[in-house]
Parts: sequence; C-alpha cells; structure tokens
Amino acid sequence: MLRFFTLFFIAALLINVSGVSARQIRLNPASDLDAVIKRAETNDILLFSSGVYFGTVIIDKTLTLKSESGAIFDGRKKGNILLVRAPNVTIEGFVLRNSGMNLTEMNAAIFVEKTAKNILIKNNVFENNLFGVWLDAAHDAKVTGNKISANPDVRSQDRGNGIHLYYVEGVEVAENEIWHTRDGIYIDTSNNNLLRNNHLHHLRYGIHYMYSHNNRIEGNFTHNTRTGYALMQSKSLTVLNNRSENDENYGILMNYITYSTLRNNRVVHVRKGISPGYSGAGISGAEGKAVFIYNSVFNTLTGNLFADSDIGIHLTAGSEDNNIYNNAFVNNYTQVKYVSNRRQEWSENGRGNYWSNYLGWDRNNDGIGDRPFEPNDNIDKLLWKYPLARLLMNSPSVEILRWAQSQFPVFKSPGVTDSYPLMQPAASAFEDRRLSSL
Repeated sequence: MLRFFTLFFIAALLINVSGVSARQIRLNPASDLDAVIKRAETNDILLFSSGVYFGTVIIDKTLTLKSESGAIFDGRKKGNILLVRAPNVTIEGFVLRNSGMNLTEMNAAIFVEKTAKNILIKNNVFENNLFGVWLDAAHDAKVTGNKISANPDVRSQDRGNGIHLYYVEGVEVAENEIWHTRDGIYIDTSNNNLLRNNHLHHLRYGIHYMYSHNNRIEGNFTHNTRTGYALMQSKSLTVLNNRSENDENYGILMNYITYSTLRNNRVVHVRKGISPGYSGAGISGAEGKAVFIYNSVFNTLTGNLFADSDIGIHLTAGSEDNNIYNNAFVNNYTQVKYVSNRRQEWSENGRGNYWSNYLGWDRNNDGIGDRPFEPNDNIDKLLWKYPLARLLMNSPSVEILRWAQSQFPVFKSPGVTDSYPLMQPAASAFEDRRLSSL
C-alpha cells in the first residue's frame, strides 16, 4: 500500500510540474529589459507593447519574445540588436532596425550563437541593418515569414546579407521576402538544410551557396538580381521548382557543382548587366545566361525551362558528363554556348530536349524529331553572328553546308548533339513562362 501511494505521489508531482504553464510578462518601452530577462524563468513569454526599445539585448535563457502590436527594437547603429545564446528561443512580430554597420564584427539585427539551437525567428520586419539574421553554427533553426531590407543607398559590397547561414544543419528558411541586401540568403559550409518559397529581388545574388552539401532549394522566386541562384563549390544539391525572372547575367550559376539535380526550374528573360555598378554593366561581350555551368560534372538537368535570354545554356571549363534531357530551350538568342573539345549527347532513354529553333519533322508522329539537332553547329554559329542570314535557313546553299558538315567531320567543331529532339515542350513549361508578381 505504501508503495502504491508513493508511486501515486510521484506521478501526481510529475503531472503538476509538466502542466505548469509559462508565465507571461508584459513590457513597455520604460521597462528595464535587461533586468526583466535576468529575473525571467526558463520558457517565460515576454510580451512587448508598442513603442521603441533600445540597446543590444542578450538572450541567455529559453524565452519567447513576442510583439503585441508595433514593438520596435532599435540598435542605434551599434553592434547587434539581439544576441541569442540560449536554445529554443522564439522571436516573433517585431520591427528590428539600425544595427551596427561593422562588417568585420558581423553586426546583425539578430545574431545567433552556436549554443542557441532550435531558434524560431518568425514574422519580423528588418530595416536598415547590416546583416538581417546571422546563424553562427546554430543548428535546427527556423527563419520564416520575415521581410528583410537594407539601405539601397549603401554600396552593394558594403551591405550584409539578408540571412547568413554558417556551419549550420537542419535549418529551414522559408516564406521570407528579402531585397536591397548584398545577397538574399548566403549559406556557407552547411549541410542538410532547406531553403523554401522565398521571394528574393534587387540583390547581388538571390541565393548564394558555398561549400554546402545535401541541401534542398525549392520553390524560390528571384527577380532583378545580378544572379538568381549562385551555386558554388557544393555537391548533392536538389534545386527544384524555382523561378528566375528578369535577373541579370545569370539565372542559375553552377561553379564546381557535382552530383546535383536541377529539375522543373523556370528561368526567363536573363539579360546582361546594365544597372550602374552591376557586374557586366558596359562590358563588351557580357551576356545574360539562363544557366551557366562552369567546371561542374555528374549533374542532372531535366524538366527545366530556359527561355527568352541572351544564352540558354553555357558550358565551359570541363563541364562534361552532365545528364541534360527533357528541358525546353525557347527563344534564346543563342540556345547553347559550348566551349570544349568533346562532343556531348543530350538525351536520355530516347528523349532529348525541346528546341524552339528546331526545323526538323516528325513523320511517324511519336513526338520525337526524325533527325538529330545540333544547337551549336557551324551553321548555327553563322546564323547567330548574322541574324539576317536566317532568311536563307531552308535554302539549298544552307542545306549543302549542313550536308558537308555531316560528311566531312574535319569541318565540324565539337559541340552538342540532341539525337531525339522533342517536337513539343511539356505544357507546364509554357504555363510558367508568364511573369509572376508576389
């Protein structure tokens, strides 16, 4: 009997402890915030009334900071505004403005140290800061629904990034809008993370990857950047259902990327940089490339639309052994620019790509062109250089030149061959070509 009552007492005690709800502590701009945090207990909820709260705030215990209506943190241009050192912290609903502007010290509106795992940064507005959010080896964070902007009058190279991820894992960055920072999302030496459904515009790079593996980039939208997606020195990336519209220089840049998959992305209207101070502005030969693949191998590109750009796809510096099929190359001034001494076959299991300038036929009506397509043969290069020559496309002289190319390989430079060109692209490719506004 005594044992029964002892067990009952222990169980009741555990239920009572686990059932204790967190305290709610209300603050106003006159509150001593440091003192409130010092007295607070783990898991307390700090509710901030409207008004401006100043100074660098150090959060060294698990707390929820929530704005009731219009609460503003102002850093007065000194250091970090919020410095988070404890795990399981939530920061929600604030305006954060005027962090310090020291790039060496990495000043940020919210700086999260490695001890602060599982932080949630949600539905905040960031204005006129150096970095918006900096996660410094803080794993399992979520940064969602925030609006992050910086001062457009500051030179791009003197700005910080909207969201900066360094040495993190298990992080989700989703549903944020970022503009006028240096890069929208910068991710360095970080594996197994998800960047999802972010809206990124008026930036240097929308998403910038460095030395990061096994990550997923899905459903993001970039426009009016100098490069939509800059993927560098990384492997095993999944780049799925993203859009790049009206970006400059590159929609997708792949530099030393291996074993990665780019699927169902839509890249349209990429043009050479023309904005003052932008890369490529005023440079002779600068071109807008829907996708640029540099020294990248063993990747798969399928189901993508590359359209209405100066160049559809440019490969160079040993970018062979990539699997490229079932894509649509539509109305690019130059469909393919390929610089190498090896021939490339772009098809898979009897399916190639759709080319808007393919003039072949389909006599058996199987959806596959009856003759291979070479998007960068010598005749195409002639037509790119002299557009008016397209009037002679079906003339006997052009056909003789093409025949000579096929019969005498010495006249042919190495290039791309699509042995099974598609007569029609997937319907979804054209549906997604329309410009979208968010």
